[in-house]
Amino acid sequence: MDTPRSDREIVKQVIQRYAQFKPSHGDIRLDPVFDETQNRYALMQVGWDRGRRVRGNLIYVTLQDDRVWIEYDGMEQGITDDLIAAGIPPERIVLAFLPESQTAGLNFGGE
Repeated sequence: MDTPRSDREIVKQVIQRYAQFKPSHGDIRLDPVFDETQNRYALMQVGWDRGRRVRGNLIYVTLQDDRVWIEYDGMEQGITDDLIAAGIPPERIVLAFLPESQTAGLNFGGE
């Protein structure tokens, strides 16, 4: 299978799985947003909680330079292990939300 196509399908599958969750409080929906032309994938939260508007990214992933860039990960457990379990090699995942100095020597998936 073509790597970028495979990465795209894995990222979409993981985000769609998260989109099935129901937030523990408030009237909030989770919307997956996929831009396959630009290889941008997000999970948005939109709604109301305790009289306040809730909106924003929970996940934002981009595919570029044959890597999966996790630009933002607002999930409690993080999505990295899910991406690895689904078949994306850890060495091709970039935690773009952290400075390079903090990612040196990180091991994913309990390695």
